[in-house]
Amino acid sequence: MEKLPGAAERFRGKTVLITGATGFIAKLVVEKILRLQPEVKRLYLLVRAADQVSAKQRVRSEIFQPLRDKYQTHFNFWFWDKVFPLAGDVSLTNLGIGDARLAEDVRKETYIIVHMAATVNFAERYDTALEVNTMGVKHMIEFASKCTNLELVLLVSTAYVNIIMEKGIIMEKPLQQWRSFDGRFNLDLSEEMAFKEAKLKELVSRNASKHNIRNTMKKIGAERARKFGWANSYTFTKAMGEMLAYEQKSRLPIVIIRPTAVASTLNDPFPGWIEGAKAIDTWISNYGKGQLKFFPTDVTTVIDVVPADIVVNAMLSIISYHPQGTTDFIYQIGSSVTNPLKIAMSSFYEIMDKHYKVPLQDMLRRGLSTAEDHHIYNHLKREYDFTVAVAEVYWSFTIPKMRYDDSKMQNLMAMMTERDRELIPCNTRVINWNKYFMETHIPGVMDYESRELTRARI
Repeated sequence: MEKLPGAAERFRGKTVLITGATGFIAKLVVEKILRLQPEVKRLYLLVRAADQVSAKQRVRSEIFQPLRDKYQTHFNFWFWDKVFPLAGDVSLTNLGIGDARLAEDVRKETYIIVHMAATVNFAERYDTALEVNTMGVKHMIEFASKCTNLELVLLVSTAYVNIIMEKGIIMEKPLQQWRSFDGRFNLDLSEEMAFKEAKLKELVSRNASKHNIRNTMKKIGAERARKFGWANSYTFTKAMGEMLAYEQKSRLPIVIIRPTAVASTLNDPFPGWIEGAKAIDTWISNYGKGQLKFFPTDVTTVIDVVPADIVVNAMLSIISYHPQGTTDFIYQIGSSVTNPLKIAMSSFYEIMDKHYKVPLQDMLRRGLSTAEDHHIYNHLKREYDFTVAVAEVYWSFTIPKMRYDDSKMQNLMAMMTERDRELIPCNTRVINWNKYFMETHIPGVMDYESRELTRARI
């Protein structure tokens, strides 16, 4: 096996195209590449924006403060010499890059593509999820096929394209190509696109309101996902995006990474940084607000969580160490096998029955004879409905008992130099979960909630 130069050298003098560049993980990727290799040639950052000026505004973030501190007065010159925001949209052909000459320059210069553009809303409307999570991959592949110096395409998927309710180990393997999750039914992307278009046309012809259209398309997304065996429109459309990538594996250097539930940073660029409420953070913030009394999980469940900077480091290790010519092209990064996080609590179903379902049934049986009875019943019913709604959205992440194998990721780590194990550590074995949650993640989530509240008041 050829000796690989290491992560820093992998990016020296190279141009990287990153889609979804204003996302939580993407910002960390940009920051880490710039910190790891200041002599990277250029980072093209595809941003959904009306023009280049707007795209540049969207790239700014407090995450770059450590770099700003390092370069001080030279930061702006150095940063914008390396970083080139691109106004575009992955749901459009040519990635929505309107300037043909600029698009051609990007294709000529790009060596590495990191495709991260996605909508991660688990209850996303079906048309939006299809356009971004599935067709976005198609458009990225079409663009990548015209990149003359392309060395690698890293597609960021999710471990939850694989979901089983029973105990078991999910391996780093492809899904069944264009089949339902259980393999019983054919799955045809063109039919799904036509179905989506027909439903939209039907709603418009009935003069449905925007609110009605949005809710109907969300409902359709959940229904189509369940029909073919996935938990929600997010995982379903991400799965179809993977399937599009499988088709191109023989002619494009495509590699897929599947992170599990991503949480705040463990260390880099500073502990506890997070943007947006992730799956586990929804429970934490709502529990802290008193809106959620119980976590929707089960006593036998292992929660698979991975800090964001560990995911970023895993991505950089794949870009730097993935062997050429191998048939393996899927890596999972998580913790449920190597360092499982167990939630010590009673069964969610038992708690819901004891604290909500039985008392509500008893109250109805006795009758609601006073205003106070109605108040107590309505309050309890609201809590019950809210908890059930959260559980229904996140059941695929909190109730199942499977674990995600990361053997190939572990093998890749074994190939890394000692220096890279320090620079881009991605081994979840070393994480002390109790310390991480109590001292880093929960304070980070609360800090984010506080920032958002302050921003909303301004």
